[in-house]
Amino acid sequence: MAMRRAIGTQIVERWSSGLRCRSMSLCFHGIEPAPKDPILGVTEAFLADESPHKVNVGVGAYRDDNGKPVVLECVREAERRIAGNLNMEYLPMGGSIDMIEESLKLAYGENSEYIKDKKIAAVQALSGTGACRLFADFQKRFLPDSQIYIPVPTWANHHNIWRDARVPQRTYHYYHPESKGLDFASLMDDIKNAPNGSFFLLHACAHNPTGVDPSEEEWREISYQFKVKGHFPFFDMAYQGFASGDPERDAKAIRIFLEDGHLIGCAQSYAKNMGLYGQRVGCLSVLCEDDKQAVAVKSQLQQLARPMYSNPPVHGALVVSIILKDPNLKSLWLKEVEGMADRIIGMRTALRENLEKLGSPLSWEHITNQIGMFCYSGMTPEQVDRLTNEFHIYMTRNGRISMAGVTTHNVQYLANAIHEVTKST
Repeated sequence: MAMRRAIGTQIVERWSSGLRCRSMSLCFHGIEPAPKDPILGVTEAFLADESPHKVNVGVGAYRDDNGKPVVLECVREAERRIAGNLNMEYLPMGGSIDMIEESLKLAYGENSEYIKDKKIAAVQALSGTGACRLFADFQKRFLPDSQIYIPVPTWANHHNIWRDARVPQRTYHYYHPESKGLDFASLMDDIKNAPNGSFFLLHACAHNPTGVDPSEEEWREISYQFKVKGHFPFFDMAYQGFASGDPERDAKAIRIFLEDGHLIGCAQSYAKNMGLYGQRVGCLSVLCEDDKQAVAVKSQLQQLARPMYSNPPVHGALVVSIILKDPNLKSLWLKEVEGMADRIIGMRTALRENLEKLGSPLSWEHITNQIGMFCYSGMTPEQVDRLTNEFHIYMTRNGRISMAGVTTHNVQYLANAIHEVTKST
């Protein structure tokens, strides 16, 4: 009798297990492949192209004049100091204290009163993307009825980040297609018409994808109107130092808002300005009313991080903190980041000059008026398709050119191709 019961139990267990497997199979049966990321898809197509003339101006990563990835000398030296000398223990949930302190100095100023008064809640984040996502989740948890205003256009992943955090999105005017510059009047109207106390995502410098930044005077007007409306500015600062070559100049927008007494949020990334793309090292900071509020906000940011990734990676944080804490290495970094910015500015000039020498009927002033890694060319998706199909030149279909991929070796070829597809416009 006992043996029958045992056999019966085994049969039921096997049947139940098979049923669970079949049920699980049905659960996943209807899942379709996700659409390809438009930027990463460009790189995949470029790599598959066997043409010796192919050019990739789609990737948002710096290249030297031979089109090769770059590791900065200051990073090499920091890694030499790390190798075999430092442990790889877990960081606290909030990340590297040294890296955070140095990041705050870059964003808020070396002698910032807010740092001294401990009014800033800050945690290490998984680069700029992770900092934005952590803030979006914070916004949803503690201000569940709020929404975020995002510029048109913006980095595509901004929409994904706040969507997946379930924060409702609105948009505001930013780019003016006809002038290929800033639509300042419409931007100001949108700020004025937004409900009081709205959250706005602002690009601190080197707007992605347009390369169009407000002037200092325009930033002051924007800050004033934010103050009138009680809006909260959240700055995404992915290109500090990489835009103009001067980290202080590139932080000007943030400093203006601080001077005007705003509470702000800020996402920082070391992907571009230190070339630490794969290390995923960044910082999220929130300026609070006082030190007690800062302690509370930081504790909640850490709680949000805990189930996501527990604590951030250590290697990139060590690299950043070693560079920024050592005066000699920091001086070397400032020289190298200025060199990267200058090369890109030089390529903007070369591309514009080559197009003008070809007798293009179009104005290309916007190439040199814009700043940072990207040039918003004004080319149509159809023209971009022709560049790819006829000339093996790869970029996103919105016409965004990554100036980091332009070199003295390919700039004339690129200009000739652009002229060919735009001359009848």
